[in-house]
Amino acid sequence: MALYCGIDLHSNNHVVVVIDEQDRRIFERRLGNDLSLTLRALEPYQSELAGVAVESTFNWYWLVDGLQAAGYPMRLVNTTAVQQYAGLKYTDDRYDAYWLAHLMRLGILPTGYIYPKEQRGIRDLLRRRMQLVQAASKQLISLQSQIWRQTGERIASSRLKQANFVVDLPGAAQKLAAQSTLQVYRAIQDQLELLETVLLQAIKRRPDFQVLTTIPGVGAILGMTIALETGDIRRFPEVGHYASYCRCVKSEKVSNGKKKGEGNAKSGNKYLSWAFSEAAHFAVRYQPLAKRFFDRKQRKTNGMVAIRSVAHKLARAVYYMLRDQVPFDEHKLFV
Repeated sequence: MALYCGIDLHSNNHVVVVIDEQDRRIFERRLGNDLSLTLRALEPYQSELAGVAVESTFNWYWLVDGLQAAGYPMRLVNTTAVQQYAGLKYTDDRYDAYWLAHLMRLGILPTGYIYPKEQRGIRDLLRRRMQLVQAASKQLISLQSQIWRQTGERIASSRLKQANFVVDLPGAAQKLAAQSTLQVYRAIQDQLELLETVLLQAIKRRPDFQVLTTIPGVGAILGMTIALETGDIRRFPEVGHYASYCRCVKSEKVSNGKKKGEGNAKSGNKYLSWAFSEAAHFAVRYQPLAKRFFDRKQRKTNGMVAIRSVAHKLARAVYYMLRDQVPFDEHKLFV
């Protein structure tokens, strides 16, 4: 008899529920976030478990990796796609865990991709780089505003980035505030250089990265982002699945030829969405055929829709490039 396990994971505890094929609860308990407790609780049922479903919360790594290493068939739940029964008036953690197991038993549990543990560190390092880039931009804008407010002079960011730039403001307190902002910006830049060196060393010899950089305008950062966020392209059965994951397709509900609403526009990978938007702008700048396609679309719609159409085209091209390991050919894409 097959058993099914659902785990409702929280920051400091998780609820484990095991059910059978008749939805009877065989085991139910709240445990602290200690892998040994989970392994001990599930050990009597391991041989019969058809799957263990864990919510894709911020802290799922330790639990999914630990159970997977112990031989359990894991399912990473797409929490944004799980639908609760609309008639329920009350739910709790135990019911949530039971519901995951129930959906898995029915074969309708929405799941996500469990990125391989040995590759996940480099991908997360790239995401950390993006966070630092945003933090550096915030410091630069803050410094520019402080000087502008005190002197009335708007200094270009390119000048602020120069190594020999010195803050000169009236008043000791104002000067110290601006100097501290500048020092934080420069410290972040030092860390960015370190992260980018490590990332490039880790990925520059990978075939998928080398193929991606044959796209005009796609350099080291965009190539790394697309390669690392995509992972194994074979996990996408069709090109449309990949384009949807990259958020490059329209999200709408149509009935009888009329738009009735929109789906989950944020379903997919936000980092790939950003990368393909950036790549689309470079394509329009450097590729004549892409520029012609963009202009044709823009005349019918607007610039935003047109650039997303180019991003969609690039996402479809990347799918086949990675699948077949072939370089980019704009003549096959923009016709």
